[in-house]
Amino acid sequence: MSKQNIYDNEAFFQGYKSLRDYKNSANNLYEKPALFSLLPDLTHKKVLDLGCGYGENCLLFAQKGASKVIGLDISSKMLEIAREENSHPRVEYLNMPMEDIPALKEEFDLVVSSLAFHYVENFDELVKNIHKLLKAGGSLVFSQENPLTTCFSSGERWTLDKEGHKLYANISNYSVQGKREQKWLVDGVVKYHRTFSSIINSLVKADFQIKEMIEPAPSEEMLKENPDNHKLLHKPDFLLIKAEKA
Repeated sequence: MSKQNIYDNEAFFQGYKSLRDYKNSANNLYEKPALFSLLPDLTHKKVLDLGCGYGENCLLFAQKGASKVIGLDISSKMLEIAREENSHPRVEYLNMPMEDIPALKEEFDLVVSSLAFHYVENFDELVKNIHKLLKAGGSLVFSQENPLTTCFSSGERWTLDKEGHKLYANISNYSVQGKREQKWLVDGVVKYHRTFSSIINSLVKADFQIKEMIEPAPSEEMLKENPDNHKLLHKPDFLLIKAEKA
């Protein structure tokens, strides 16, 4: 399995940092609240965070009572910030790609991942490995780019009116799964598109039970504060899933 480490590209890293530092980013307004709404009670739980990035979530898991949190990321630049800004006695950061988690010789109550799975080529293998690391009754909670976003591969993403307002999203090659290479902050960013059915079937084949799914949409108040969020009524940015090991 190829293992992409675009976050150690300095230009990408600085651009991404600017996006995440923006208070009203889609991550802060939609993805993070939805992710935390799916979490079980973390008191005395062992948590594994795949693609932990800056470690903000790892710190919050510990503050919510987790007995141990392992934050794992392929990017040394990300982990440098995590260790500086989000350290905690019960949080450990490991520089490791999530494809290598079979090397972890312990079990977890919760495996969580925020916006990282769409960088992984072999989702089937990943969820099988996650299943092996979970205790019975343990949970997997993850977010990723919505398949209606990852499918895009040609043409214009939006159809606009004469004033430049987004009328609707253009969907292309949804049923063609696999590698997508695009320019996002820098050229050559690789993501992998999977259909909704493929994602669900991978989880089911790995013996997960699907408990809940969320595709965050803006409230009326959010739309008043930022009218550009109307685009999320046409096409959600994120997909979040909670699954459990029977």
